[in-house]
Amino acid sequence: MLILLPPSEGKTAPPTGGPVDLDALSHPGLAPHRRRVGDALAKVSGQRNAMQVLEVGASLAGEVERNRTVWENPAAPAARVYTGVLYDAADMAGWDASTLDRASSRLRTVSALWGAVAPGDAIPAYRLSMGTSLGRIGGLAAFWRPRLSPELDALADGGLVIDCRSASYVAAYRPTDALWVSVGVQRELNGKRAVVSHMAKHTRGLLAAHLMRDDAAPESAADLADAAAGMIGDALVDVALTPRAKGPDELTLVIAG
Repeated sequence: MLILLPPSEGKTAPPTGGPVDLDALSHPGLAPHRRRVGDALAKVSGQRNAMQVLEVGASLAGEVERNRTVWENPAAPAARVYTGVLYDAADMAGWDASTLDRASSRLRTVSALWGAVAPGDAIPAYRLSMGTSLGRIGGLAAFWRPRLSPELDALADGGLVIDCRSASYVAAYRPTDALWVSVGVQRELNGKRAVVSHMAKHTRGLLAAHLMRDDAAPESAADLADAAAGMIGDALVDVALTPRAKGPDELTLVIAG
C-alpha cells in the first residue's frame, strides 16, 4: 500500500533546527533534482516579478522572501511542517513513532520542491506549487514526472496506490504498474449526492490516518473500500467503489450534509 498526498498550501516554519540534509531525505537519488529546483526557487524569489512567477498575492510576500534562504532555514519533520485541513484532520503531527515508521514506507507527500517526502523527512517551510513554471526548469509537473516515476513505482512495487492528490500533483506522477485508486468525496443532503471541495481535504486526511493506524494494509480496491467502511457511522455515511476502464478506480467517501 502506498498513500499519496498533496502538500498543504501553507506550511509552519520550524523556529529552530539545522538546515535540510538532501542526502538524508527519502529517495536520496532525487537529491540533485531537489537541489536544482531549490536553487531556481531561491533565485526566482529574489526577483522583482517573484510574486507573479509564483502566482501568490501580496499577503504571502514573507513566505516568498523566506524562499531565498531555503537552504539555510531550519528544517523539521514534514509531518509538522505541512499544516492545513488535510494534515490537521490526519493529526499527522501527533502520530507516534510506530505510526511514523509505518508511514515511512506507506505514505508520501508529492511536492513541487522535494519531489516526494515521507512524514519523518526533515524539510524547511517553502512556498511553491506544482503548477508553477520555474525559470529554465519550466513546468514542475513535467520536470518531476520522469524523475518520480521510477522512485514511486519502486516503492509501490505493484501494490495498491491510494491517491488523495489534486490534479496538478497527479500530473507529476501516475502509477504505471500498480493497482491505482483515486479518492473522491461527496456530500449527501436530502437524499442527493454532490461533489464537495471544502470537506474533501478533511475527509481524505481522516482516511489517511485511519489507514496508518492499522498494521494490516489493504491489497486491493475492495480491501480499501472495506477498510474505509470502518469509518461509517463516525466520519462517513457510505463508501462506493467504481471500477474504471482507464485511469484509476474511484473510491467515493460520502459524508452527511
